[in-house]
Amino acid sequence: MTNNRRRNERRSAAGPGRRPPRRQNAARRPGALSDPNNAEWLWGWHAVVAALENPARGQPTRLVATGDRARTLRDRLPAMTAPEILDSPSIGRLLPGGAVHQGIALATSALAPVSLEQLADPADGVIVMLDQVTDPQNIGAIFRSAAAFGVRGVILQERRAPALAGALAKAAAGAVDRVAHVRTVNLARALERLEALGWRAVGLDAAASQTLADVLDDSATVLVAGAEHEGLRRLVREHCDVVARIDMAAGFDSLNVAAATAVALYEATRRHA
Repeated sequence: MTNNRRRNERRSAAGPGRRPPRRQNAARRPGALSDPNNAEWLWGWHAVVAALENPARGQPTRLVATGDRARTLRDRLPAMTAPEILDSPSIGRLLPGGAVHQGIALATSALAPVSLEQLADPADGVIVMLDQVTDPQNIGAIFRSAAAFGVRGVILQERRAPALAGALAKAAAGAVDRVAHVRTVNLARALERLEALGWRAVGLDAAASQTLADVLDDSATVLVAGAEHEGLRRLVREHCDVVARIDMAAGFDSLNVAAATAVALYEATRRHA
């Protein structure tokens, strides 16, 4: 049978004018895992080392590294089981396209969130709450700032926030394993509970009449940041005790959510120094 005849028979089976369905590739797609535990991939030196140093993660499902990275890892964590040695392109093929893995990647169990009460009781210090912030790079950068300024933890939405893995964990540079997080279905109700526990909620709003310097004090503070462009949702805003803006030079009135949150955290946490 000629190749043309085979193609015609396949098209006939698919129906008039339709191409036959593509055969599904049995190989694992990039970024997927073959292990039965539904583990998550982390990549990048800081993200992987922080996860390996975090006892809450348990035993790695799979740890891969280049030869140079494996030697550095052995010096840092001599008790760690030796990683599987792969070259850099082979590691890249295990991960989503474009992942900057720096010669090391880890498949491990997901981080478990803590309860709101575990995070917020007793009321002291600073907490970050993110309202509809979904970009992994921004969330990762916010975790990194939270770790840098000694924040108690980050409150995320249950349904909208991405997993604390992959590109998010890479952007966080290990901070997702060092800063506690809460996932909650309803941010407004979480703010009500935080108020009952003694917390004061300060919403970030570029159009607010007061500045952070005007409103911040040494109270236990929840900084509430909204998504870029949309800002805080009405109900979340109404549950804030006050909203405030970052004071900036004339003619410039906005920062992206990660940069704005970093500035706000610096202002808030220095009141608790």
